Amino acid sequence: MVYILPLLSILIGYLIAIFLRPKNKKNLKLLLAFSGSFLLTLTVTHLLPEVYAAAEGLNHSAAEHDHSHDHSSSIGIFIMIGIVFQIVLEYFSKGAEHGHVHLPQKMEAMPWLLFISLCLHALLEGMPLSQHLDLAWGIAIHHLPIAVILTTFFINAGMDKRKILFFMLVFSLMTPLGTYVSGTFMALQKYYAEISAIVVGILFHISSTIIFESNEDHRFNLTKLASIILGVIVAYFI
Repeated sequence: MVYILPLLSILIGYLIAIFLRPKNKKNLKLLLAFSGSFLLTLTVTHLLPEVYAAAEGLNHSAAEHDHSHDHSSSIGIFIMIGIVFQIVLEYFSKGAEHGHVHLPQKMEAMPWLLFISLCLHALLEGMPLSQHLDLAWGIAIHHLPIAVILTTFFINAGMDKRKILFFMLVFSLMTPLGTYVSGTFMALQKYYAEISAIVVGILFHISSTIIFESNEDHRFNLTKLASIILGVIVAYFI
């Protein structure tokens, strides 16, 4: 499931955009709001405490071998690295990770900067999933509306359908690839706490941007608030 959920969510989003051609942007925004709060809650209640627990375990191990390095104190730095790194990625992706696509309205060529930045983002998101099935649900719910929005935008921009399919297929494989790589290579497992802290920073930035971004009319409406609260409640009980 940890491999299948993130992959299927993007492919389902792609198929929804291809066959249903959703016109109601409001519903997608509500789904984004739900996914943002759901993902943030999972990050705060599950991933973040376990990252610090992993760092504490490294501290005990280091103490037994008379090493003085405090892994816990460096976790905050790696979280900030993740936040800054995501800001850099968004410079190239134009905010596609949180449902905003600021690209030319007409395009035929593959948007390579967007493609590379989104794939790198998805790859990193997948790395903690080898130990967090619940987070896989959060990533999947987060990716679904993004896939619908991206596919719809590409169709409206006149991009070749084969290029769109290639884009979404590779994008869908990145998170499972990150999970596989992190669970297979021992060198990466050694730095699990630091890598996960970077992912925490990335998820903090993405989810908080989705939640606190204003609507087009710059009003924080009741329906969006209800979606956010529902996301928090559902994530808490997972």
